Amino acid sequence: MNTLLLPMFKKKYALVGSTLLAMGLLFSTSHVSAHWAYISNEKDDTVSVIDTETNEVIKTIEVGERPRGVTLSHDYSRLFICASDSDTVQVMMINNDSIEFELPSGADPEQFALHPDNRHLYIANEDDAIATVVDIETRQVVSQIDVGVEPEGMAVSHNGKYAIVTSETSNMAHWIDTETHTIVANTLVDQRPRDAEFSLDDTELWVSSEIGGTVSIIDTDSKKIKQVISFKIPGISKDRIQPVGMELTSDGKTAFVALGPSNHIAVIDRTTMSVTDYILVGRRVWHMALTPEEDKLYTTNGVSGDVTLVDVKTRKAIKSIKVGRYPWGVAILPKDKIPQ
Repeated sequence: MNTLLLPMFKKKYALVGSTLLAMGLLFSTSHVSAHWAYISNEKDDTVSVIDTETNEVIKTIEVGERPRGVTLSHDYSRLFICASDSDTVQVMMINNDSIEFELPSGADPEQFALHPDNRHLYIANEDDAIATVVDIETRQVVSQIDVGVEPEGMAVSHNGKYAIVTSETSNMAHWIDTETHTIVANTLVDQRPRDAEFSLDDTELWVSSEIGGTVSIIDTDSKKIKQVISFKIPGISKDRIQPVGMELTSDGKTAFVALGPSNHIAVIDRTTMSVTDYILVGRRVWHMALTPEEDKLYTTNGVSGDVTLVDVKTRKAIKSIKVGRYPWGVAILPKDKIPQ
């Protein structure tokens, strides 16, 4: 290139670059310094995406009707969305926010869990009293399993051996053998079980009971309850303390439990199985998720239409983030999986 033209060339493309940047067509790598939290908004038919560094909503994605449960594929390329009133599970591509396809989920899917094989999705169908197993790759129903009345919670053990369904009206946790797709045990828990979570080593299953106001810790080998934890918040009536979503830290030391219309989450010391703290968050807290470093906890607060950021170390709520109407589920995409 003629060296006399070089300054003009540089100036021209600097201007073009500035224009493109202003239009949002050029991207720096600075936005990949934090994780993304995907929040399902039950009454807006949308998913909000929060940047966990700025703790602001960076985009809102239209999805199916009444989105509730959300989970990410194990390779983080897809987001699965329970579109309950659309009677389907939508599969959204992370790289472009498009719905790639829909899965035959059965009626009114609410919660689900992905098997470690990254292929089989276990779905609770509340209206039909069944659990549906779907092969994601073939997009076919593999099995439908009769369970108790109003199944809601769903979990799959880390070793892939068991899938758990909690039935709200039957007050049971059903143990499904993932090889045979048959129920091998039932554990009776307190009224209206909602969420189920396995400990990282799969030795324990935690089940929250919304109306019973308790969390049951079940021994995986015997399928029997070994401890029940109840809650008491000063100044709040017992009937407002309704355990729903739970998160267990990977070090085995702490559990967080969302307590619904009490507007608090409980902190449990898992070495003593005692409640050590209550943290005030938004109104009607449903579910929550930890960041990969487990330094931040994000709670979905249905009635107040926001997400609360909790600092795990200090046990303090440090920010409220406005999202859509009735936020329900949350899934966190690690920063190294964010599309460039």
